[in-house]
Amino acid sequence: MKTKNKKTALVTGGSRGIGRAIVLRLAESGFNIRLAYKSNHDAAQKVKTEVEKIGAECEVICFDISDYQATKSALAAKVDADPPQVVVYNAGIARDNLFVWMTRDEWDSVLSTNLDGFYNVMHTVMFPMLREKQGRIVIISSISGQTGQAGQVNYSASKAGLIGAAKALAREVGKRNILVNVVAPGIIATDMTSKLPKDQILPLIPLNRFGNPGDVASVVDFLCKEENMYIHGQVIGVNGGMAG
Repeated sequence: MKTKNKKTALVTGGSRGIGRAIVLRLAESGFNIRLAYKSNHDAAQKVKTEVEKIGAECEVICFDISDYQATKSALAAKVDADPPQVVVYNAGIARDNLFVWMTRDEWDSVLSTNLDGFYNVMHTVMFPMLREKQGRIVIISSISGQTGQAGQVNYSASKAGLIGAAKALAREVGKRNILVNVVAPGIIATDMTSKLPKDQILPLIPLNRFGNPGDVASVVDFLCKEENMYIHGQVIGVNGGMAG
């Protein structure tokens, strides 16, 4: 049973890195959490414990977002009975390679998770949210989806696709008081970026540091909880000035 008067946030990819930071920040802001993840049970349980220490509820939901039927089975009944007030689509993978050497599997796996997963999740939650005539949707894209990045044709394509999808969805659902925005992180210090050549990248960042997951979470939190909100269909870069 949901804690009285608390709103619910569904966060995909919420067990590690940026997703974990978003979950904890939203919990601190008074949201109960539905934490969706694919396979890292230990990490998800640790975040659940952290959320509960904050004083919020946390339901962990394990499924593969690239699988439409698995997504429906995991989420449909829950969101129909108790629609989330916030959805943060954060799940994503990278399988980098120069395009000329990129395998079909490297292409398909990234697009099916990052972009098809968006359809699978959002199509499941959309009708319940429309029925409630309120909500906030925040989609985590990437600077790679804005500017492109060598060695990331698949990842850049998927993240650019999310931006286009978000902008179109914003035009469809704005009249129902559902706000849709994109947050596009730059180089954030997570497991995904741990092997990047820091000495080569730092000169490209005006703030001269990698971002941290909290830098992204604070922007997501603002978009989800601020009452005076007229930001809709926008892409907000969190990249230390690396791109405009």
